[in-house]
Amino acid sequence: MTSIIRSTQGGCWGSDRLRLRLYGSVFDPAVMPLIDRVESLQGVIRKVKRIEAMGQTGRSNYVDVTKFPKAGTSKLSTDEMPEAPTAPSTYNEKILANYVPVYVMLPLGVISNDNVFEDQPKMEKQLKELRAAGVDGVMVDVWWGIVESKGPKQYYWSAYRSLFALVQECGLKLQAIMSFHRCGGNVGDEVTIPLPQWVLDIGETDPDIFYTNRKGNRNKEYLTIGVDNQPLFDGRTAVQLYSDYMKSFRENMSDFIEAGLIIDIEVGLGPAGELRYPSYTGTQGWVFPGIGEFQCYDKYLEAEFKEAATGAGHPEWGLPDNAGEYNDTPGSTEFFGLNGTYMTEKGKFFLTWYSNKLINHGDEILDEANRAFLGCKVKLAAKVAGIHWWYKSPSHAAELTSGYYNLKDRDGYRPIARMLSRHYAIFNFTCLEMRDSEQRADAKCGPQELVQQVLSGGWREEVEVAGENALSRYDSNGYNQMLLNARPSGISREGLPKQIMYGVTYLRLSDELLKDKNFKIFKTFVKKMHADQDYCADLGMYNHQIGPLERSKPKLVMEDLLEATKPMEPFPWGEETDMKVDDFDGVLANLIRKLFSLFK
Repeated sequence: MTSIIRSTQGGCWGSDRLRLRLYGSVFDPAVMPLIDRVESLQGVIRKVKRIEAMGQTGRSNYVDVTKFPKAGTSKLSTDEMPEAPTAPSTYNEKILANYVPVYVMLPLGVISNDNVFEDQPKMEKQLKELRAAGVDGVMVDVWWGIVESKGPKQYYWSAYRSLFALVQECGLKLQAIMSFHRCGGNVGDEVTIPLPQWVLDIGETDPDIFYTNRKGNRNKEYLTIGVDNQPLFDGRTAVQLYSDYMKSFRENMSDFIEAGLIIDIEVGLGPAGELRYPSYTGTQGWVFPGIGEFQCYDKYLEAEFKEAATGAGHPEWGLPDNAGEYNDTPGSTEFFGLNGTYMTEKGKFFLTWYSNKLINHGDEILDEANRAFLGCKVKLAAKVAGIHWWYKSPSHAAELTSGYYNLKDRDGYRPIARMLSRHYAIFNFTCLEMRDSEQRADAKCGPQELVQQVLSGGWREEVEVAGENALSRYDSNGYNQMLLNARPSGISREGLPKQIMYGVTYLRLSDELLKDKNFKIFKTFVKKMHADQDYCADLGMYNHQIGPLERSKPKLVMEDLLEATKPMEPFPWGEETDMKVDDFDGVLANLIRKLFSLFK
């Protein structure tokens, strides 16, 4: 059986403008999103009979769903649409307020190191499959190391323009990441994309432009915060490098922005594009669940700390020398152990300085992003890492080395949310798919509690909260955890829920995802994220309308950030989602086994 779905007005596929055509009499759950996989077998049979009845009308006209128009246009007028009975609408205005859009992250190397959009036919096929599955859009890294690789201020955007045009033709929205970090060395990095060579060349003569651990090992994944305002790059500071790049992006992608294709600009603020220090990196020997190491021993950050300590009346204080190494446990170090340095006046001063440097770094670059995209109908966003290991230990060691000063009596994430609110930016968080029971007990992981704390803090600061999975998952357990976190208190039958995520991005598009069984489950996941409503192209229909970006609010003073460190209980969280994804084949097999057992 084939399912043909077409919106003639750019609205919801479930609206009264929907033209739906079904023909044939073979029930295929992969193309029948209206069938709820968790219904009783009896209910499924009733629906199949209704479909078969529709298929016996004798008509076979249809619209090819693979031929999608550019955003905001339609290749077919309503007069050209084939005649077909209007399907009963599943659209419900109040339920639609529960709609969480789903985006899919594109492969890291979709644009090659040589700045070429390779294998376009394969990507077109995959994008159309995503679109037919109801996916709202895609996310893509726009690599600094590719676009500005030839030299300072030499930007080459043509490959990305070709990719964006294809995304537009396939009827998807786009989230663009300003990726100022190196690809390679992190979990899931399948390709290596270094920083621009001319930047690395400067590092040959001044290696302190890179993050440095206590042993002096340099990390070339991202420029140290210490050079944010140092004019070391042919007269430009690091912040100016990022600012100029974003301005060039806006100038060269203005048509896509104006067409409504690009809706989010996620600003890379550290390794893996996340606002954090590179405290855990496989290229320097770290393995899970090591506590990681502080990364502030380059000469620029050392000088800044010395100045801060002297100003606080403690010129004798230096950077930590007792915090262990990458793969230590908290208890094996003097800094993070029982009654450790982290609890002393000296330790608290350092951790406050270290975490505030990170927040100020994000604040400054987002301010430049706001200037670059001022007036554009886009949302800014920033990503924060889900450091869930050692979360249930007193010192939260892995979070502290990453720059998140988070303890039982101190919230390390709400100050970040408060900073983001100044720029009207989305708070994007990771590890949505993880459950405590899936983690190593000895690592004292707490992904569920961490997600609840972080999302609650974002909602309390009145910022939009989005998220993604940290590791690729294709199973119903991972999807159901993401669904629970997207709507912690479930579906609201009366309109907008009290807590709801702004969007979810799935990591990532691959051949494995598109395998038959995996993709069937994924399509059900998308449908459930949409609250069992059909795909909706009109963002305003589910309260996601995007107006012109306003100028950032006044800079926060230190007292404002410190006030946000006061811990608060998270919002209530359900035990499981009320929009559950089930492996249909597994449910059917269990049902058949139960039926056979009745006759034994």
